[in-house]
Amino acid sequence: MSGNGRAPGGFWRDNSLTLAFGTAFLAALVGQAFAGHAEFNEQFAVDGLQQIGFGEYLMSSDFAVDVTEDWQSEFLQFFLFIFGTVWLVQRGSPESKEVHKIGTESDREQRMGEHAEEDSPRWAGTKDGRQKVHSRSLGLLMGGFFVLSWLAQSITGVAAYDEQQLRQLQAPVGWGTHLVTPDFWSRTLQNWQSELLAVAAMVILSVYLRQRGSPESKPVGTPHASTGVEG
Repeated sequence: MSGNGRAPGGFWRDNSLTLAFGTAFLAALVGQAFAGHAEFNEQFAVDGLQQIGFGEYLMSSDFAVDVTEDWQSEFLQFFLFIFGTVWLVQRGSPESKEVHKIGTESDREQRMGEHAEEDSPRWAGTKDGRQKVHSRSLGLLMGGFFVLSWLAQSITGVAAYDEQQLRQLQAPVGWGTHLVTPDFWSRTLQNWQSELLAVAAMVILSVYLRQRGSPESKPVGTPHASTGVEG
């Protein structure tokens, strides 16, 4: 045992979910970069243009727009789900809170203000703007990430679009014009619809299906109508 009472290797165990998904993210990003570079040069070869190096591709708008358009759809998914589940429920789903708890709930239920406990976050026990910020910080941060990644996608998207226009001997367009092009909204909406479908499927399927040991599922023997119960 270490001095803090944790077993050796406790850090890796206690943070294994974040570490595993973070590592998988980096591996997938590297794989995307290599595959994207190969695809990009294949298209250049078809067009009779000079191929570019891997480092140059990583700095290109084509790679940046492919990455940021995926990021913004993911952050949008979580932003909508976090705020939506305050007021919207699904009876029987562990992804929903109990039906009678619709809304922001009382300070007692949320352990805020005078109901904060000794180990509660410091700002939870305040009664000023800090409490308001802390009580909505997760949704606000996800919303901020979405706006920033959407903005990055729109900027890198117009750069990639204009490069393609120039290769085809057509006039480039400005940022504002690109925002209303079918190209921009096709790339954007194809990501949004897939993320929203995944959330809807998870919410309703978790009413009737189980995954033993997962907190995203109800305990195996829990009735279908039980809501907000995690395994």
